[in-house]
Amino acid sequence: MERIPQAIANAIVDPVVFGDTAKLHETYAWLRANMPLAIAEPEGFDPFWVVTKHADILEVSRQNSLFHSADRPTTIVDRQGDAFVRKLTGGSPHLVRSLVQMDAPDHPKYRALTQSWFMPQNLKKVEGRVREIAKGAVDRFLEKGGTAEFVADLALGYPLHVVMDILGVPPEDEPRMLRLTQELFGAQDPDQARMMITMMDTEQIALMMKATVDDFQSYFSVISEDRRRNPRDDLATILANATIDGAPISDFEAMSYYIIVATAGHDTTSSSTAGAMWALAENPDQFNLVKRDPSLIPGLVDEAIRWTTPVKTFMRSATEDTELAGRRIARGDWLMLCYASGNRDEEVFEDPFSFRVDRKPNKHLAFGYGAHLCLGQHLAKMEMRILFEELLPRLKSVELAGEAKVSQSSFVNGPKVLPIRFEIA
Repeated sequence: MERIPQAIANAIVDPVVFGDTAKLHETYAWLRANMPLAIAEPEGFDPFWVVTKHADILEVSRQNSLFHSADRPTTIVDRQGDAFVRKLTGGSPHLVRSLVQMDAPDHPKYRALTQSWFMPQNLKKVEGRVREIAKGAVDRFLEKGGTAEFVADLALGYPLHVVMDILGVPPEDEPRMLRLTQELFGAQDPDQARMMITMMDTEQIALMMKATVDDFQSYFSVISEDRRRNPRDDLATILANATIDGAPISDFEAMSYYIIVATAGHDTTSSSTAGAMWALAENPDQFNLVKRDPSLIPGLVDEAIRWTTPVKTFMRSATEDTELAGRRIARGDWLMLCYASGNRDEEVFEDPFSFRVDRKPNKHLAFGYGAHLCLGQHLAKMEMRILFEELLPRLKSVELAGEAKVSQSSFVNGPKVLPIRFEIA
């Protein structure tokens, strides 16, 4: 059984490495070339398989009964952190129970509660409202007068406002939702965590994340109570009154659903939006190409999502002995799906380290695959398309105006600082 060299095994769970895009992709490229499917045992972690090739990630994602999400942690965590979460929850490896942590038969039932809402035909009815939000966001951004911090000044606020509008959260509560999202997904990043983490162990980080989940729960319990008394045409009303097999879903599962919609619904889109602008600032030929031909904007959106891949990894566990890419996988084995690696796979993408707005086909894995394919993918792409339809015609040029930085997280990450200089057309 092949073991990944210790330095590389340590790197693929190190949040600092995930904050260094070049280092991360250098590490993944080495694995694809030398050990595309092998065992890693970073210090303090249970051993796990590292899946770096596009085809192997698809194969695992396609077989949801063979590779479960619920049985072990769905995000990489060391032994100490896993044991502590199980202690906090009474045995579960999960602080929440959303679609991400479910398998059949529950997963399809819970997904069906909101799936139709996120389908393209239904999203048409909110497209006008999304464009209105985008126009306002672009107007405020351009008032910056030539220099701006794109993440804080546009990429964070716009998708947040869209998702909260759809969910039914009032605008005055959006800063609270943003703060809690950054604390949840940025728990490993010293700039985004709830408390200073440089001296914290994994138990303290788990406690910090539980406190964030508790804050979400206290907020959304009030929203739920209101929507049961006063139903509206929003997602909160659907979740507050949801039933499975004729019985109301539990408060814990309702809160978990709120959290996944409220957080993943905007954070990943923020990252991809900022990733698009970063790439355009560094590739003026691509900026000019999409400026000349706005029909390439959907291609820009997909390429930005591939390029950024906000959800870097998910974990799965084998339910029985099986084989993958010629390797024997044992029942109970843990596997890390490295989406950012799959999205640079040289066997799938021509010139994968180039940003190309006209890339076709673009079979990226950033939304996952199979039963766990991202519920909000159509909304995310619509938001980004509309934003760039409103923004790009009003820009003459764009370039970096300082050092851009990526958040430090081995789960969800993306640009956290993006200073740019722009000319208005």
